[in-house]
Amino acid sequence: MMTERLDEMDWLSIGKRARLYRLMYEHGPGNGTVLILPIDQGMEHGPSTFFPNPDSASPEYQYRLADEGGFSGIALHLGLAEKYSSPFAGKVPLVLKINGKTRIPSDLHALSPMTASVEDAVRLGADAIGYTLYVGSTNQVADFTQFRKVKADAERYGMPIILWSYPRGEAVEQKGGKNSLYAVDYAARVADELGADFVKLNVPVDDPERRSEQPPPYDSLELSYEEMVRKVIKTAGKTKVLFSGGSRLGDNDLLYRAKVCLTEGAAGLIFGRNLWQRPMKEALKITAMIKDVMLSI
Repeated sequence: MMTERLDEMDWLSIGKRARLYRLMYEHGPGNGTVLILPIDQGMEHGPSTFFPNPDSASPEYQYRLADEGGFSGIALHLGLAEKYSSPFAGKVPLVLKINGKTRIPSDLHALSPMTASVEDAVRLGADAIGYTLYVGSTNQVADFTQFRKVKADAERYGMPIILWSYPRGEAVEQKGGKNSLYAVDYAARVADELGADFVKLNVPVDDPERRSEQPPPYDSLELSYEEMVRKVIKTAGKTKVLFSGGSRLGDNDLLYRAKVCLTEGAAGLIFGRNLWQRPMKEALKITAMIKDVMLSI
């Protein structure tokens, strides 16, 4: 089997390479792209995120979807991993989220405290960890320091790092907002600088009414959707990019996002609410369509 994308990651230790091989080639599309189903939204957004599909409130629902849909892995927090993973151990690769927060406090001083450790990920047989970093927050000193310890542990245990790199904070809002090209592009660069193996990003949004708020030269850039995606992937350098699905999209919009992101060079997708907020039959159908797109690129 061809492993060009994994071979490009020449900084990987043997442990990291073995775990990523499982994610990239033994599960999911199996062609070096990654499709991860996240269920960290219960903590990050609250129980209301499950209202559109009440069955999805139980992690067993997402585990079934990940198993029957053939995902590369599922991403969730420690308590859920400990309580719901057993029937799917070895069948659905685990990405353990090791920090997190609720949305109750303001994001102006965002910081996700540690909720688990790299050792927990090893104990649970995870194939990667997920860490959320808030780029631009006034708490970024504490965030960077916390991540430095995580990075050292991940290297020692051979555990790949997927960095949820999210622009947040008052300064970000004053410079075009968290979804601006400036903010997302900066988040991509920070992930590469800090040593992430993969980075999860939102697709930038060009808001003409707020474009002038961005620092130069971003304030004068008028890029297409495809060009913004391409720019962010280039900025991430050797760090492989996984794009988020974000809030619920229509089928055509979701498939278009998948196609553009993968065509422009993304290593994969992390789609959650767009999939598990649907009834199982419908969720499996759209999952199969997304995988067809991934296999066609």
